[in-house]
Amino acid sequence: MPDTTFLSWPFFEDKHRELAESIENWCCDNLPADHSDTDAACIKLVHDLGKAGFLKLTAVDPENPGPLDVRSLCIMRETLARHDGLGDFAFAMQGLGTGAISLFGTPEQQLWLNKTRAGETLSAFALTEPNSGSDVANIELSAIRDRNEYVLNGEKTWISNGGIAGVYVVFARTGEAAGSKGISAFIVPAETPGLSVKERLDVMAPHPLALLGFSQVRVPASSRIGRVGEGFKIAMSVLDVFRCTVGAAALGFARRALDEAVLRSKIRKLGDGVLADMQMVQGHLAEMAIDIDASALLIYRAAWTKDMGAARVSREAAMAKQFATDQAQQVIDKAVQIHGGEGVRSGATVEKLYREIRALRIYEGASDVQKIIVARQLLSQEGGNAGTKRAQGYVHTG
Repeated sequence: MPDTTFLSWPFFEDKHRELAESIENWCCDNLPADHSDTDAACIKLVHDLGKAGFLKLTAVDPENPGPLDVRSLCIMRETLARHDGLGDFAFAMQGLGTGAISLFGTPEQQLWLNKTRAGETLSAFALTEPNSGSDVANIELSAIRDRNEYVLNGEKTWISNGGIAGVYVVFARTGEAAGSKGISAFIVPAETPGLSVKERLDVMAPHPLALLGFSQVRVPASSRIGRVGEGFKIAMSVLDVFRCTVGAAALGFARRALDEAVLRSKIRKLGDGVLADMQMVQGHLAEMAIDIDASALLIYRAAWTKDMGAARVSREAAMAKQFATDQAQQVIDKAVQIHGGEGVRSGATVEKLYREIRALRIYEGASDVQKIIVARQLLSQEGGNAGTKRAQGYVHTG
C-alpha cells in the first residue's frame, strides 16, 4: 500500500484527499500503459484521463476561469509517476502545454482548453531551441509582423508531444528589445502550413519528443498570447506553476523505488536471514525515507504558497524541483543497489525508474539553474547587487 500519511499535513484540504483516492483507484485499473508504441500510448492516456475528468485540473475552465490548483496538479503527478512514468508525462504535458493559454489567454484563445481538458487534443510547450536551453533570452526563432499576421521562422527542439500535439504554444523573438524583453508567445495549430517535424528524438525513457521546423509559418496576430514582448514573463509564470509539479513526479518515482526496495529487502535471503536484517540496508532505507519526506515538504510548501495567492513562487518552486529531483535520483540508485543484479535487468521496475528519473533533473530548468535562481534571490535580499547581476547575465532559466 502507498504511504498516504502526508495527506494529513495542513497543506491539504478534503478535496485533495478525495482526489488522491480517486486517482489512485484509476491508476490501479489503468496503469501501467502499453509502451510498445509511445505515440499511441500517450494519445490513449490523454483520451482516457480526459474521459475520466482528471484533465480538467490541467487548465482553467473557459466558462468559469479561476486559478489552477497546484496542489492537485502535484498530487496527480506524484500518483501517476508512482504507477507509470508515461502516464505522468501524458498528464503533465496537457498542463504545461496550455499553461500560457490558461494564465494569459483571451476568452477566444481559451476555447482551445475545451479540447485539451477533454483529452481530444494534445498540447505542447515549445520553448527550447538548438542554441537556447536554459538561457531563454537567446531564443532565435523569429516572428515578424506582416500586417494582420506574424511569420515564424526557425527551430524548436526537445519538444514534448512533438509530432502528436494538436496545438503548440510557441515562444519567438518579435524584437522589441534585446534579450528577454523581445520575446512573444503564440498559439500555433499543428496543421499550420510550414510547421514540420524535422526529427523525432529518442531518449533513454521513451517519450514523444521532436525537433520542429518553422518555415514561413503564418499565424494571425490574434494568436499572440498577451502583449507583444511579454513572452519571457509568460514563460516564467507558467514554469512557476508547473516547476514544482516536476518535483512531485520525481517524488512519485522515489516513493515507488522505496516500496520496491523495502519489499526486496524483506524477501531476499542472505545467510540465515534476509537483506532487511543488515544494519547497512536499514540505513539506506532510512535515508531514502528521510529524503522522500523532505522532498514532499518542499514540494507541497511551494504548491500551497502558490495556491494561497502568491504572485510568484520562483524560489520555492526552484528549491522543490532541485531537491526532489536530485534526491529521487539517489533514492532510486539505492533501490537499484539493494536489488543487486536484478536491479539492472532490463524491464525491472527499479531499472525503469532509473531511466525515468534522469531527465527530470534537466527539463524545465536543470538542477544547477535552480540553484542559481535560489542564490539570485538570496543575493538580492542581502543587497548583493553585483552578484545578482552576474547571475542574471549567466542564465535566465527555462
